[in-house]
Amino acid sequence: MSTRPTRRAVLATGLAATASGLLGGCAMGGAGTGGQARDIDGTKGGGPGKDEKLGGRITVWSWDVAATAMKRLAGSFEQRHPGTTVDVVDIGYDNAYDKIIVGLRGGTGLADVLTVEGSHMPRFTGSFPTGFYDLTSLGGRYGGDFDRAAWRTVTGADRKVFALPWDIGPCALYYRTDHFRAAGVDARSLRTWDDYVEAGVRVKQVTGHKLIFQDSTDTGLLPMLLQQQGQAYFKQGRVAVDTPEAVRALTLMKTLADKGLVAYGKGWDALVTSTKEGTTSTTPTAAWWTGTLTSEMPELKGRFGVVPLPGFTADGVHTSNIGGSTLCVPAQSGNPRLAWAFIEFLLTDAARQVSMLRSEGLFPAYLPALDDPYLAEGQDYFGGQPVLDVFARLVPAIPPVEYEADDAKATDIMVSAVTSVMLRGEDPRRALDSAAGQLARATGRKRVA
Repeated sequence: MSTRPTRRAVLATGLAATASGLLGGCAMGGAGTGGQARDIDGTKGGGPGKDEKLGGRITVWSWDVAATAMKRLAGSFEQRHPGTTVDVVDIGYDNAYDKIIVGLRGGTGLADVLTVEGSHMPRFTGSFPTGFYDLTSLGGRYGGDFDRAAWRTVTGADRKVFALPWDIGPCALYYRTDHFRAAGVDARSLRTWDDYVEAGVRVKQVTGHKLIFQDSTDTGLLPMLLQQQGQAYFKQGRVAVDTPEAVRALTLMKTLADKGLVAYGKGWDALVTSTKEGTTSTTPTAAWWTGTLTSEMPELKGRFGVVPLPGFTADGVHTSNIGGSTLCVPAQSGNPRLAWAFIEFLLTDAARQVSMLRSEGLFPAYLPALDDPYLAEGQDYFGGQPVLDVFARLVPAIPPVEYEADDAKATDIMVSAVTSVMLRGEDPRRALDSAAGQLARATGRKRVA
């Protein structure tokens, strides 16, 4: 894999404060007609007729390896549809959401196709309900072909489809095979998080290496652990950060801290350094981490393995999801039919999806692509282990969870809760109760618990 997923990895949190500030107070906005999104096939007005011949030009906004993949495949699309031009613009990760939000607010200036991270899509459709074309009549039939958790991020409460999923981040446990071997621990035996903690104690005693890295300015494992249990920060629109599942997750994180198994640092670079120097022995994270290992730590070839995540019970869920993106058509697009055709071309063909996995490291949300023989091939970096197959087998078990327009506000509040528990020893239940109260007041939402 050639991907460098640094930017993709931090999408969920790296722009949380910016997005929260720009989206704050936006209950409505963007382009559109009345209070409902326009149907792109023209049956409800506003879009071109579905029998209209494709032609003209579209502009696509993306960044990093995603932009690279689309630039590579745009030529094939243009050959298939003579008289069309696809202009893919790498707008840069740092500016992406600023530009999208400004365009949605002003109703002008956006590209015909936008790349939006899956967990961010509900924020935009919630804040700008007429800002995107309704793709239901054209894309709804593909629902069963995509990972159900990713599909949840592109559908509204009324089951309207506003985007198609592109890549996802199925989670598993990366571990240092040499550290585990020295400690006499078999990673395949880690069926529960209790097993994981016990293994961490053993690894530290024998090798001196800590078990896991924690960004002291981030929520760390919490979102992953929540999704593993089937929830996010909200349930049915209500604040859910103090549920029994949330308490269980944060209690696990506190246990890791209390046992001295956590190495702290700030930011992505600190995580990479911790892994590279062997300060920590495991990284529970998504499939895109493989790209970071192979590109930034080639000297550690043969020292990593991958197993499913431990579960909260032995027979529980052994995966989760971090990251992933979607493609959508803003309502201000000048050529929405061509925009949709390009999205469909990219994302509903197994061969093209596998090519993006091979060349850019984008793990497909499109389920037919996961049956390709390429995913079963052994990878030299992991000692011949077919790592992609591990992730592919976990995809069907990823729990769909609810994302809301207020997720950025929730993230800000939960960073404080995690910090108070892991660094200052506060009781998880008390910290989460306080966080739930803050979030309810900040959003005007009721609490689940």
